[in-house]
Amino acid sequence: MIAPRQKNTSGRQLKRLVLPLLAIGLIMWCFNTFSRNRIFKTKEFTYQDIQRLSTLIAKQQQQLQQEQRENAVFVVLARNGDRIGIRNAMRQLEDRFNKKYNYPYVFLNDEPFDKDFIEYTSGLASGETHYGLIDESMWGYPDWIDQEKARQGREAMEEEDIPYGDSESYRHMCRFQSGFFFRHPLLDQYDYYWRVEPDVEFTCDVDYDPFKHMRENDLKYGFTISLREYELTISTLWETTKDFVKKHSDYIIPYNSSDSFIGWLSDDYGETYNLCHFWSNFEIGSLNWLRSKEYLAFFNHLDKAGGFFYERWGDAPVHSIAAALLLKQSEVHFFYDIGYYHDPILHCPSKPSWLPKEKCNCDPENSMDDDRAFSCTAKYLDLIGRQKTDFLITKRSPKRGGAY
Repeated sequence: MIAPRQKNTSGRQLKRLVLPLLAIGLIMWCFNTFSRNRIFKTKEFTYQDIQRLSTLIAKQQQQLQQEQRENAVFVVLARNGDRIGIRNAMRQLEDRFNKKYNYPYVFLNDEPFDKDFIEYTSGLASGETHYGLIDESMWGYPDWIDQEKARQGREAMEEEDIPYGDSESYRHMCRFQSGFFFRHPLLDQYDYYWRVEPDVEFTCDVDYDPFKHMRENDLKYGFTISLREYELTISTLWETTKDFVKKHSDYIIPYNSSDSFIGWLSDDYGETYNLCHFWSNFEIGSLNWLRSKEYLAFFNHLDKAGGFFYERWGDAPVHSIAAALLLKQSEVHFFYDIGYYHDPILHCPSKPSWLPKEKCNCDPENSMDDDRAFSCTAKYLDLIGRQKTDFLITKRSPKRGGAY
């Protein structure tokens, strides 16, 4: 494991208690200083005095915001060659959100990160950066996999011109993201994660803390984009899932319960799979849920079946099916107001009308949310009986002058 690049976080809990008091004390001291030096001499604050005091208060508020952040982290699976793409994503993520909070990053790779990657990413991050190596127990063939059968499966998919059909590394990635990233030692200390990939775009200001929203509302999984999976890559996934349901019915939210999510991914109460899944290149989730016995039992059941290698099971349908079976509707959140683009798909909020005008630089006309033939987001909203704007957390900034 590569040693982490750390910024000072010692005494975090103490700071959370002491800093608010220090901030109040500092503001009072400033007020008294201004009073002695200005009011008694000039009888009033100057414009410059007010600006300095406002700046000081704003800095203290930002410091408090940073120290009161959640126990959360950005998780990035990348290779050294992804340096530029990761920097592009980080630049937007920092500008849109993290410069206010300074959350840390964990970078993971099945090969050691080189000096350039570490310097270019740590230099851009406002929080700590940690760099970890993935060992063979998390990125390799388990001993029950017939590698010749896996090779034949890849060749068959290549002939069918299936995306990543012939890729061995893609399969290792999907298995790692499905069952191991949250068990990497560098993530042991955290409760929440935000997955980030190279060259994605964050197209809207995020002026609240999504991690805090997750904790305060007891949420386990959050998404921005949902769509349908390529069926030929998961030929036996649903039958394998049904076997799990039979063996572990006590883990499943009952299908007849009002909390059940089964209606989102199955149109016949679990008999067949309609291919809906959350696009997991963006996800904000609970690491503790992924570490739970229920989720681990589900992953282990799938892993033993071998479909990550014999077919091309993706982590997106795996995470999504797990969420739909194991979580309540109220534990899944649509991050509607986080604009996001992963080539070739865009999620851009459209309502209320001020959101894309003031907070975003994306075009709602190009958003795929309402395309029912391709997206599953409208189906998700139908199931839970809510509208997009019910998920609005972003607030409109106050305007100076003019009428609305």
